[in-house]
Amino acid sequence: MFREITLGQYYPVDSVVHRLDPRTKLFGTMVFIASLFIADNIWGYVIATAVLAAAIKITKVPFRFIVRGLKAIMILLVISVSFNLFLTDGHVLARLWIFKITTEGLRLAFFMGVRLVYLVIGSSLMTLTTTPNQLTDGLEKGLGFLNRVNVPVHEVSMMMSIALRFIPILVEETDKIMKAQMARGADFDTGNLIQKAKAMVPLLVPLFISAFRRATDLAMAMEARCYRGGEGRTKMKPLKYGQADHDAYMIFALYLVVMIAARVYL
Repeated sequence: MFREITLGQYYPVDSVVHRLDPRTKLFGTMVFIASLFIADNIWGYVIATAVLAAAIKITKVPFRFIVRGLKAIMILLVISVSFNLFLTDGHVLARLWIFKITTEGLRLAFFMGVRLVYLVIGSSLMTLTTTPNQLTDGLEKGLGFLNRVNVPVHEVSMMMSIALRFIPILVEETDKIMKAQMARGADFDTGNLIQKAKAMVPLLVPLFISAFRRATDLAMAMEARCYRGGEGRTKMKPLKYGQADHDAYMIFALYLVVMIAARVYL
């Protein structure tokens, strides 16, 4: 299951989206996430589905590779959908013991499930098409106005980028530790929920040790290269907007207007 996590990974391929400025992709991701909370009817989600499908097509990232990351949130998805399905008041369609299924519950459960799936896919598209260095530069440049209120934008951007970069590394490390523990007789698949949780203890201890070791190595490497924060630093590849970025901003604005109109008028 751990190998199915795609968030934080970069998929190298030549596409229009890969060549966009990272600030454009960050803004587009925020617009898409906001639009999912704006949508409150089927037409809004139909529009979001069409836009997401077009974005996946343009990125040239295999659809199976993107959807693979949904397995990691399956438990969260089931819990969220179940809570909305069985604990929402309204017109009762079916009842079993203390649980009931209502018309409003079905609607909320469907929208919540679609929203969570699209949130993961939309966020994964940004990391799959943006390298960690580009993501750091985009965050630092896009949030540069916060420096005026003494917010350490460079350090915050660096931490977020490192955190995203560590996700696939820790996933790979977890898979190696699991295989090593299974070779020694550990069983992570059988038993009830409590037994499975206890079986994870031998996995978590070496994983935390490995994570701290990698963090120490990274800190030493940064110190060896005289890293002193973002003050006075220059960029080897300065970020510049192109015509494709301006076109993308226009598309994002049009998409947001359409989503608001779908909510108000449909």
